[in-house]
Amino acid sequence: MNDTSSADLVEQVAQALLQRQWCMATAESCTGGLIAARCTGLAGSSAWFERGFVTYSNAAKTELLGVPAATIAQAGAVSEVVAQAMAEGALRYSQAQVSVAVTGIAGPSGAVPGKPVGTVCLGWAVRSNPGADVASGTQRLQFTGDRAAVREATVSAALAQVLLMARG
Repeated sequence: MNDTSSADLVEQVAQALLQRQWCMATAESCTGGLIAARCTGLAGSSAWFERGFVTYSNAAKTELLGVPAATIAQAGAVSEVVAQAMAEGALRYSQAQVSVAVTGIAGPSGAVPGKPVGTVCLGWAVRSNPGADVASGTQRLQFTGDRAAVREATVSAALAQVLLMARG
């Protein structure tokens, strides 16, 4: 994705969230804060972007987002169940109404059998009103290219998911 289309997507996310009077939070592992950086790069983002969690380590996923260490050990850090727990944790530890989380393998050092470079788990969660139940979901994606290409594709997929949720 080029910078222009990335900027356009962030603008669309911002407008959709503002229309619903929602804020978003992110929980990022494989993208290292790129989603949050894209969002906060837009002037006025404090009206719709609340918080970004960067959780490269398993300990950070547990400490910052409340992802049970046993879940990470059982499913692996790059798994749909962990991505979902990260997204739910981002809601729990923020005042946001929508969150998106990514965990994946952007570089060759993380590849394992069954999870090659480019494997990304996307998680999302929505709580439309205070006290309402949280609805969440996940998706496993497979991207190609080098580390930068995988990270860019992940950012685009995450923002597109937020846009879908915000448009209801």
